[in-house]
Amino acid sequence: MALLAPLAVSADVISQINSQGQQVVIQRDAIVVKQDSATIIYKHFDLKERRIVKATLQESSLPYTINRSAPDNRRQIVDEWRHFGFTATVTDTSGKASQISDAYIDFYPPGGEGSLLEALPAETHLPVLFSDGSSDYIDFADITRVEFTRDHVRITLASGQVKEGQFMMPTSQPAEARVLGITDKYDPASVDVFDFSVPLARVKQIDFQQ
Repeated sequence: MALLAPLAVSADVISQINSQGQQVVIQRDAIVVKQDSATIIYKHFDLKERRIVKATLQESSLPYTINRSAPDNRRQIVDEWRHFGFTATVTDTSGKASQISDAYIDFYPPGGEGSLLEALPAETHLPVLFSDGSSDYIDFADITRVEFTRDHVRITLASGQVKEGQFMMPTSQPAEARVLGITDKYDPASVDVFDFSVPLARVKQIDFQQ
């Protein structure tokens, strides 16, 4: 599968000498965004989730080594990430359309203030509650269009089938769903894994490019 093929461009490589004195690669094709005496924070592309994620390594008695790439290679690796993730055009309720790559949904406290009472994983699928009480998690890969009217969703699948229901929050606690992704202006050195963010309540339509 093309999705599992190795990336053609090499970015930062993080390795470690183990207790046997052997060099072990921890992460290839990464972008290290912070390093101090205690931690290393880096971004990489998660093939299973099909999105950019951020990870933290705690420094220990077995030190890590970072082979840093040139700025051009970092830009190229981000361009590679854009091809592997979900590309979508997000139209907000004002009619503004934005094209993003590596799209996903994440959950924040209402208004982005404070912290959630429970950890909620980011998603690359749409959780939907149907009128008969059943529910489904529809993968972005199976969707061509989602239309939102408040919390009502109308989903057009790649097969041509249309499903309608209610966006299903994964928690009963106060939380805000947001659509996130990167644009063509995304800075590879950014500590964030997105530069586009809009509350789902302000989204009118999402069109996925399959």
